[in-house]
Amino acid sequence: MEGALEPDEGQRALAQAAQSGSRVEVQGERDERTTVYANPDGHTFTLEHAAVPVRVVKDGGSWQSPDPTLELRADGSVGPKAASVHMAFAGGPGDPLVTIADRGRSLQLDWPDALPKPHLDGASAVYENVLPDVDLKVTATVESFQQVLVVKTPEAAADPRLRKLSFAMDVKALKVQQGPAGNLTAVDAEGRTVFRAPPARMWDSAGATNTDAPAPAAARPTVLGELTPADPSEVAPSGSGLGPGQGDNVAPIGVELTEKSLSVVPDRDMLAETDDSAYPVFIDPTVTWGESERTLLRSDGYESYGWGNGDDGRGQGVGKCGTWGAYYCGPGYVQRLYYEFSPASLAGKDILGATFRVTEPWAFQCEPRWVDLVRTNNISSSTTWSSRPKDLDLMVDRHVSAGRGSLCDPDSPDAPVDFKDNAEETNENLTPTVRSFAAGKFSRLTLMLKAHDEGDTAAWKRFKNDAVLVVTYVGMPALPKDVGLVAGTGILCSPSSMAPLTVSDPTPLVTGRPMTVSGGSSGASLRIRWRTDKLTGRRGRRPTRTWTRPPRATWATRWRRIGASRLCPRGPFTGSRPSLCPTTRRGRTG
Repeated sequence: MEGALEPDEGQRALAQAAQSGSRVEVQGERDERTTVYANPDGHTFTLEHAAVPVRVVKDGGSWQSPDPTLELRADGSVGPKAASVHMAFAGGPGDPLVTIADRGRSLQLDWPDALPKPHLDGASAVYENVLPDVDLKVTATVESFQQVLVVKTPEAAADPRLRKLSFAMDVKALKVQQGPAGNLTAVDAEGRTVFRAPPARMWDSAGATNTDAPAPAAARPTVLGELTPADPSEVAPSGSGLGPGQGDNVAPIGVELTEKSLSVVPDRDMLAETDDSAYPVFIDPTVTWGESERTLLRSDGYESYGWGNGDDGRGQGVGKCGTWGAYYCGPGYVQRLYYEFSPASLAGKDILGATFRVTEPWAFQCEPRWVDLVRTNNISSSTTWSSRPKDLDLMVDRHVSAGRGSLCDPDSPDAPVDFKDNAEETNENLTPTVRSFAAGKFSRLTLMLKAHDEGDTAAWKRFKNDAVLVVTYVGMPALPKDVGLVAGTGILCSPSSMAPLTVSDPTPLVTGRPMTVSGGSSGASLRIRWRTDKLTGRRGRRPTRTWTRPPRATWATRWRRIGASRLCPRGPFTGSRPSLCPTTRRGRTG
């Protein structure tokens, strides 16, 4: 039809999805965390926004799967194969310890002395003997890095250089700030937080020699003579260096920040009083780069900001980690997991449905237990159990068990768990909450996973950090543009009823371009509704009004009339000549 606009990628994807009966990805909407699909209904889209990057950009601009494995680069530096930001670790003497950068903003830290060539082990680079019997280990994730000093002997701990460790710091387009709890944040010129570092800490390896705790149930037969595995994440060996193990002593350490340096001040008592058998001792500052946050909180005071899926890749636990039957998990603390989402990908979208999806890779037993998804106040890199965010509203609960594989009958493999509203349970509010979030009614969406009964040790289960917020939506319409009568190559329109535009064509071509709110434009399927006032020519007679709409995605139509026509969004026509108003009622989705 004359005046029709070419369909965009989203509209083409909708047509393909409707024809094939399967959803079609709108590839132009991809980013590191977001994927958009056109649905087979031909009208709606599904957006999946992940808590962690699901793809990263190659140098040539194409996408690849994330991979934090370190490799030696052509320039001599070391870095992850595929990360969401540029990271480079020292490849030898003369290189800065670590550089992390994205879109002109960067942070660089350097060790006071020349560094040796590192030994690479997966995602970690180990610089041996940066001080006598002290190694420096730097570990990459897809979005962050962790640097840990490994103090291997009491003699090394007595080195006066460990009383205060200063790293030279250089930042570009960022301002680094220290919080009251010792946490660090860096903000850019627009006030956005670019990286975060939780309060630094140190811990020993006392758990490796602790014999007071019950032996893991994996080593004990049950009354039936079978071996019953305990949760391997909770009985991981002490001394791994990625975080404190059970039974390890943990102490906070001081942080001093200047414009050009970052210093950590280890706990002198731990360095001086740690038993010989409790070495090595680990000193750990961590930096996380990115827009979203997540944290793990435990009732015994342990927290893990930006938590990962562990050495076995099977996530972290929720519930009470204690003893149940023949199973041993831990000493009886309660643990919760928090995920935070940014609203950026939801702007301009009318949310029709929402789901929180996360993988459950392990459970204490085959019988299902209730898990709650709760909206809370926001988290930060300094959040602790004692300062944990307030619960705001129950979103959804699920009665599930997954991840025990052939130990269950029937088999219970790892499985994604969908938390979505049940229409029969009026207290479940995930969709209206996400709709309000997309509309900008609050700035961050923080969701917590917890066991419904935190006194039931049998309810312990693990979840990964791969949470995805899945929403079905249509674009939010805005007032159309370029509304008027087509005349040659232009558009004619009068904004005033006092100076109306007079036309003699009995079938004028009227055009308008539907618009969406910023962010909702992907494939928006919109129609413009016009109101036509038809005049009979008799004075004082109120005009008859009708609404007409052109076919979806067709943004021009011809109007036939008796007498004269006026197209206007509101109010009766007054005057002796027909005219056209420059705006219409808001377009609507089809």
